[in-house]
Amino acid sequence: MSKVTKNRLFELLSARHQNNQYSSLANIPSPDNFKDINKASLRIKQAILNNEQITIVGDYDVDGVVSTTIMVDFFTSINVKVNHIIPNRFTHGYGLSVKIVDMIESGLVITVDNGISAIEAALKLKEKGIDLIITDHHTVGKEVPYALAIINPKQEDCTFEFKEICGAQVAWYLCAAIKKEINADVNMGEYLDLLCVAIVADIMPMTALNYTLVKSGLKKIKTSKREAFKKLNEVMAKKVLVSDDIGFFIAPKINSAGRMEDASIALDFLLSKTSYNANSSLQELEELNNYRKALQEDISNKAQSKTNENDNAVIVWGEHWHEGVIGIVASKLSNAHKKPAFIFSIKDGIAKGSARANADINLHTIITKASHLLLGFGGHKNAAGLALKIENLEEFKKIINEELEQHKHKLHIDPITLGELDVASVDIEFLDIIEKFEPYGLENHRPIFQISNATLVKYDLIGKDKNHLKLTLNSDGVIFEALKFNDSNTNLQKNLKLVVSVSKNEFRGEVKPQFLIQDIL
Repeated sequence: MSKVTKNRLFELLSARHQNNQYSSLANIPSPDNFKDINKASLRIKQAILNNEQITIVGDYDVDGVVSTTIMVDFFTSINVKVNHIIPNRFTHGYGLSVKIVDMIESGLVITVDNGISAIEAALKLKEKGIDLIITDHHTVGKEVPYALAIINPKQEDCTFEFKEICGAQVAWYLCAAIKKEINADVNMGEYLDLLCVAIVADIMPMTALNYTLVKSGLKKIKTSKREAFKKLNEVMAKKVLVSDDIGFFIAPKINSAGRMEDASIALDFLLSKTSYNANSSLQELEELNNYRKALQEDISNKAQSKTNENDNAVIVWGEHWHEGVIGIVASKLSNAHKKPAFIFSIKDGIAKGSARANADINLHTIITKASHLLLGFGGHKNAAGLALKIENLEEFKKIINEELEQHKHKLHIDPITLGELDVASVDIEFLDIIEKFEPYGLENHRPIFQISNATLVKYDLIGKDKNHLKLTLNSDGVIFEALKFNDSNTNLQKNLKLVVSVSKNEFRGEVKPQFLIQDIL
């Protein structure tokens, strides 16, 4: 395997973006290309002129909270007061539900990051004489809710050029269409800081349109006038932000509110008007996130103990497993076992589940094969939520395993290495090249490399719970340290073949290379 030099690294990474037709913000698609967007913006204009009550219905994950933030902030900027409701995961369930409709008496309802599966709730709104505009990005089922307008790029007859966008992007585009319709003086570029957080957190493909928006958004966060981002910048203390800063630092905090308590805490944080409020909300999010980590570890261990290695998917369940963390546990076990994972929490005879996959299959399509057993489900290619009665769990497991039998070679996508790493060549210039092509994510993975000739010098278990490996290694006479997170297996051979990524580690103003082990082969 050829060694990756700095020149070769630059060639490989620049080739990924050569044919990006949306390489600048000036070239991104127009809102007009969305089906129903003009109908929706006209109806919203009418609601504004008639002083009707407008209610935004969001979702409790990062994408849903950011979508709601963008909408509320936009309407505030044009001096229109709106109501907003983010469902509580534990009392309302997901998205626009009958329980949410019961809270709305009149006016116009706009969903963000949800609604495409809200058949019953949509009919109840119709009965109340309330118009509904759905903005969503999740897979469209066979039955579509009754609505005045549905803005979702995944509709077959929608001509929007880029299908894999998150809910916040659809909401942002609707705001752009409203701006045009009422000729408002609003700079839509001011929302890129929020937008990039949602794109990264919702694990959208980091290519084409998404790549361009996130690249601009990461810079926007650094200069953002929002009190929330000022506070986050202060805490992170980094000169340059990368996609991992959102994925591992910002997003988990925002997500923890909806997972553990109520997403309104995260919404209040993003909409903070004073430094005091931002600081107070961030402290609350930090506490919830720490609580989430502890619960996640406990449920991961319980789920792991129930896993059958012979199954084509991890499909396990437990009584009263916290609904807020089963999605993260599913993601963790999917990566660990290199196959899709379905984790269910059982309460009052109902199993609510989260499914995750890093595979060349469509989770939504696979789950459809067992739809006759389900009380409800929704999602997209890599993530889904579902519910069923506990007496149907074994049958569900059987159907999914049988269905995945046909896709055995597609159950996990192993990242492709760029080549053999010459450890001696990894310096700040090498890291600058990697940073230049940020952001990384799905379908545009952070560069990873193979080290075929590493000799183990020593190992340590680090972290509060001693659950991370720190290896001291020798490669062709170069001594270096490498970390493997969430792995306490010390049964290691003397000679190792590794898959690693490299990034900058900033500490007290000093920048050093940091080697992160993705896999030990």
